[in-house]
Amino acid sequence: MERVTITIDSDLLGAVDALMHRRGYASRSEALRDIVRDYVSRDATEAPATACVATLTYVYDHETRELAQRLTNAQHDRHDLGVASLHVHLDHHACLEVAVLRGSSGDVRHFADRLTAQRGVRHARLHLMPVIEAEETHSHHDGAPAHRHHSA
Repeated sequence: MERVTITIDSDLLGAVDALMHRRGYASRSEALRDIVRDYVSRDATEAPATACVATLTYVYDHETRELAQRLTNAQHDRHDLGVASLHVHLDHHACLEVAVLRGSSGDVRHFADRLTAQRGVRHARLHLMPVIEAEETHSHHDGAPAHRHHSA
């Protein structure tokens, strides 16, 4: 681990300290490391070819004409990106869906935009994390061949 010294204005330091206390960091160093990691992660997923995992969370009005069917069709059209999904009935009109996605950040963003631009989708948030794909050779109890693993 390297030690660095930074110059920071008092307002920004106050914001770091507030974050540190609110989130329970033991030190400013831990808070700043997480801030930098978050920035690096976001920056990495800006390149459309970057491999990523993502969560797409959205709330929609299930009574909007044919919306549920359009959302389902969009997910089927890009089934290669889908890992898992969760559907929750929030009330008589609103549903929450969370889709776990894996693919290039460009494909994931395009898919999310296509899904959440539908009339009747009220709120949406896409969270991407870059992954490193590594070919690993290891044995499984069933003798399966080597395969790709993803790590964030």
